[in-house]
Amino acid sequence: MNAQINSGIPPNKEQIPVRQKQKKESIVNRLTCATLEGVNAQVIEVEATFTKGLPGFAVVGLASSDIQEAKERTKLALLTNDFVFPPLKITVNLSPSDLKKSGTHLDLAMALLIAMHKTVIDEEGLFVFGELGLDGKVKTSSILFPLVLSLKEQGRIKRAIVPKEAITYLSHISGVDFIAVESLSEAIEILKSKNFKANVQAFSYESESFTVKETPYYFERKYESDFKEVKGQSVAKRASLIAAAGMHNFLMEGNPGCGKSMIAKRIKDILPPLFEEEILSIAKHQFLDGVTPNFSALRPIRSPHHTATSASIFGGGSSVSKIGEVALAHKGILFFDELPHFSKAVLEALREPLQDKKVHIARVNAKIEYEADIMFVAAQNPCPCGNLLSKIKSCRCSEVEIKRYQNKLSDPFLDRIDLFVVMQEVNSMDKGDISSAQMHQEVLNAFKIQKHRGQSRLNGKLTEEEIEIYCLLDSNASHILENAISKFGLSHRSIASVKKIGRTIADLNTHEMIEKSDILEALSYRRR
Repeated sequence: MNAQINSGIPPNKEQIPVRQKQKKESIVNRLTCATLEGVNAQVIEVEATFTKGLPGFAVVGLASSDIQEAKERTKLALLTNDFVFPPLKITVNLSPSDLKKSGTHLDLAMALLIAMHKTVIDEEGLFVFGELGLDGKVKTSSILFPLVLSLKEQGRIKRAIVPKEAITYLSHISGVDFIAVESLSEAIEILKSKNFKANVQAFSYESESFTVKETPYYFERKYESDFKEVKGQSVAKRASLIAAAGMHNFLMEGNPGCGKSMIAKRIKDILPPLFEEEILSIAKHQFLDGVTPNFSALRPIRSPHHTATSASIFGGGSSVSKIGEVALAHKGILFFDELPHFSKAVLEALREPLQDKKVHIARVNAKIEYEADIMFVAAQNPCPCGNLLSKIKSCRCSEVEIKRYQNKLSDPFLDRIDLFVVMQEVNSMDKGDISSAQMHQEVLNAFKIQKHRGQSRLNGKLTEEEIEIYCLLDSNASHILENAISKFGLSHRSIASVKKIGRTIADLNTHEMIEKSDILEALSYRRR
């Protein structure tokens, strides 16, 4: 044969049909799936070839152990559904091969490729997700929602075959045609008939809502605990209202028992509404934490203990990075009680998410970035014993102890907090003067003003460029701010913070521009 080729003599004609036959038997089928890399989905192409050789089943393409185990699940699911394995060598490739893949949701795609090995499958844009039971039942997995949501945010997915039991939460993701299946045989029938018509109805939110510029915003009037229960503390409650209306970072200082924690835990009920993408983003982070969300229009609150490790607060892990408390508070409140008792490393590391709205986790095996657009609320005592500001009790701390206690909070960290309030001492004559329902209504009114003004972000989250556009001061307010800058030596970040607070106060007072009274009140909340 080699001599024939080298001499230029054409091969025997009888060999040509044999070669063509061998080529015809080697069919490469493809289906599309995805894997999670951190919190972002990466598209995976699942390929299968069937070649002559010793019968076998191999999965290649940097697959994790749970995907390698899928070979046995796939075999048994097919055999229990009256499928006879072909006497061929089956190779499944997960492309790109240099990307680490994990997850049991790849089972269904592999099983479909094997079941239809005699049919050419070329369904571009069709994603297939599902774990297989040994009886052929298609099951869901915990990472399915984050996967599909991430693909939708990237504009990569339009239609998908998914487990029927996952529809209760996948139907919240609009703009994707879901074809729900209960079993492997049902999925095979859909692929054979090419009937890819969506059989899932889109979810409609039952929360209260209003529409601004064609965008619906959802909220709930649920007040598990009421601000009316907080006696006195009118200044702190006013600061809480401002903080909630603009999602500003907020620090309360006061004696033990004066109501710091009470106020912090009531702020969550009066926070601004959410639009659909924010509700889904919160749910995505909850799924990554292993919690099934209820998709309510309530912003989350997380309050880790001061003994919590840096990894538990920011996330971490040696091989697979897990989500932490900061990311779980995304679009909601992160509350630190007894602030100076947190470790210096945690407090300094918190500067990054407060500034950039993101958490970066760098490990040898992975570099992950989580969204962390949070409202930071903190409470602290004025000294270790807590009685420094008391008119009744005497402070037991020395000056050295007080200074050491207060020096735990660095200026760069404190510079990222917008509102500072010193709490009043509790008085038996104090009464509750405003309810959570009243405060929430004021927040809703201020929210509408911000959105009608064209802001994509709330006042507390405005960028430097947006501050110049939206935080406009009248001549009197501008003059007062200039005097404050020269008198108090305000930093550039402090000036921006005062302007943002002034903008929120102006919205609560229904002022088109930031006026004198607004800027004066904003300056009263700065750190002294």
